[in-house]
Amino acid sequence: MSGTLIVRRMSSGQAHNVHVRVLVVEDHVALANRIGEGLRDAGFAVDVVYDGAAALESTTVTDYDVVVLDRDLPAVHGDRVCRRLVRGGSPSRILMLTAATDVEDRVDGLELGADDYLGKPFAFQELIARIRALGRRKPGSPAVVQRGDLVVDRARHRASRAGNPFSNTVAVTVLRLRRKLGDPPLIETVAGVGYRL
Repeated sequence: MSGTLIVRRMSSGQAHNVHVRVLVVEDHVALANRIGEGLRDAGFAVDVVYDGAAALESTTVTDYDVVVLDRDLPAVHGDRVCRRLVRGGSPSRILMLTAATDVEDRVDGLELGADDYLGKPFAFQELIARIRALGRRKPGSPAVVQRGDLVVDRARHRASRAGNPFSNTVAVTVLRLRRKLGDPPLIETVAGVGYRL
């Protein structure tokens, strides 16, 4: 591992949160350590890093349930960290933590792919509640999956290869399958969505 990875690892004893693994990414060392200690006291398994490069490195070796991510980070900005985690298909839920509390800042953070946003200063109990809520969510599949030149957009119900949409190909394939399955019809067309059994 590179020299930029500075992590304090410790699991805590409260059983009701110990299944939630949290990465705290905050460049103010004292604040990061206080957050980490408070979350451990609340029963979370917590790692703490102090810059964006260390966050990216940590997330490659550990699957975190929640990443508490400061936006204004050295080495790699928090926005870039968020984008890379989301585009890389990370199952981690991202809670942006920042002093910028304007509506535009919150919207920007959420548009980057963050799951939640909490402005500084914050009530520690609220941070704990938000992490618990994010930790209860099961990791989902990314909305857009890409392998080579194949792109599947689950949110828009579209697929393409090398930029060519599959819509007609899928319709023809389903038609053939319906013919082979016979009556009663087992495949139903859901308008604007696709098909279901």
